[in-house]
Amino acid sequence: MSPSILQLARPDILELQPYQHAAWDPSLERMHANEMPWRASGDNSIAGLNRYPEPQPQALVERMAQLYGVPARQLLVGRGSDEAIDLLVRAFCRAGQDNVVITPPTFGFYKVAARIQGAGVLEVPLLRDGFALDAGQVIAAGLRAKIVFLCSPNNPTGNLLDEVAMLRVCTELAGKALVVVDEAYVEFCDRASLTARLAEFPNLVILRTLSKAYALAGARLGTVIASEDIIGLLRRIIPPYAIPASTVDEVLALTEAPQRALSAARIRTLLDERATMRERLERYANVARVFPSAANFLLVECRDARQFFAAGKSAGLIVRDFSSHPGLANCLRISIGTPDQNQRLLAAVEQP
Repeated sequence: MSPSILQLARPDILELQPYQHAAWDPSLERMHANEMPWRASGDNSIAGLNRYPEPQPQALVERMAQLYGVPARQLLVGRGSDEAIDLLVRAFCRAGQDNVVITPPTFGFYKVAARIQGAGVLEVPLLRDGFALDAGQVIAAGLRAKIVFLCSPNNPTGNLLDEVAMLRVCTELAGKALVVVDEAYVEFCDRASLTARLAEFPNLVILRTLSKAYALAGARLGTVIASEDIIGLLRRIIPPYAIPASTVDEVLALTEAPQRALSAARIRTLLDERATMRERLERYANVARVFPSAANFLLVECRDARQFFAAGKSAGLIVRDFSSHPGLANCLRISIGTPDQNQRLLAAVEQP
């Protein structure tokens, strides 16, 4: 084990005896897990929904490893990135003692997960000019924390964080804090994942998801990619049957080569639509600014956000209001939709 990483973990988690689930041996008929021996009426799943799923389904782990270009031993699958965030905070942060660092405006669940665990939250706001990362201040805060959460492309602002700055944070916090880079939207930008840098930075953790680019938000499948030591630690505390059998079947079917090609084509269409939406919105009198985006959405600063929001509702469409968030006054986040949805929204909001 790598002491420079696991010395950051909660000592009680390191000493924890993990839950012992029923042994997994597909070659034997199951009479050991208190399951119903017959399938439910109408159950056409592969393994049978009367059976508990494999704790970390081998076929699914191998598919995610192939998809993300990493060894299977460096990967843990869970119920979306939310579960991954929760697991990391619970494994490394002691209630009332340890902190996490967040860089608002950013994804809200980092703070929620920390608060649920009883960890402190140190906020280092992104710089208002372009929402850039204040690496020096993040490092200073990280020296008083166990985890630094960075989202790139960032939600809700849409911008990529500077890669050099993120790796500087990893370097300066080596052996002192984890740096968790959430790449939920990386498929929509022209930058490669930081997974290629994991060997250089043992404190780097990458979060990936099928929710966005692969149209599988309802399947709830997220992935943690990190050193073997970190993955081994998280395996101690993840619930024993985290991934439903139906999710495994769906994800394996919907990440085959033809589906990956379809996803790539849809991403190209979405990026074209994003460019058109930005160009059109910038002409509107009620739009003060459309921020650059490397994700599948646009952050729009309005002169009257309520009027814009209401116009969208009048066309049967809803966008996300971030006006109450610090630094985002009068800002709305628009997920790029189908060409028809985008045109309906544009037509509605351009009305005087």
